Amino acid sequence: MATSMNGETAIACDDFLQFQEALKKMRLIDDRIVHALNTSMPTDSFARNVDAAAQCKHLYGELSVVSSQREGIIKHCILEVSGIVKRLKEQRDVDSDNVKLLLNLRKEQTKLRLIQAELNVEEVVKDRTLKTFHERCRNHYLPPGGGHF
Repeated sequence: MATSMNGETAIACDDFLQFQEALKKMRLIDDRIVHALNTSMPTDSFARNVDAAAQCKHLYGELSVVSSQREGIIKHCILEVSGIVKRLKEQRDVDSDNVKLLLNLRKEQTKLRLIQAELNVEEVVKDRTLKTFHERCRNHYLPPGGGHF
């Protein structure tokens, strides 16, 4: 089943590699935070020509939206795959000798652990992005709520 991201991208929870590739694409803005800050934030000599506060606010908004989307997709896939694992466990309780069922259950449990691990990756990405953002924008813009996505 696919998860929609504001109608733009569908992410399939059943194929972990496709799921991981979609998250990688969604993390491009975080991976390119230094470049984004360098192109949007002026050097001191050009600072009077650009509204640094507005630039930082805009970038923070973009980062916040994408971060929320990724986290929502990860959590949705965790719920979806957890449901599959639960259903397979119930079937296993009825038919414990079915080897194909047992293999499928292990496969889904592994996929669930991998998807859950993406939540930890997401925290690392967020922390790194926020640290870089604050280094460049702390004098121009203070995000609401202390600057957490």
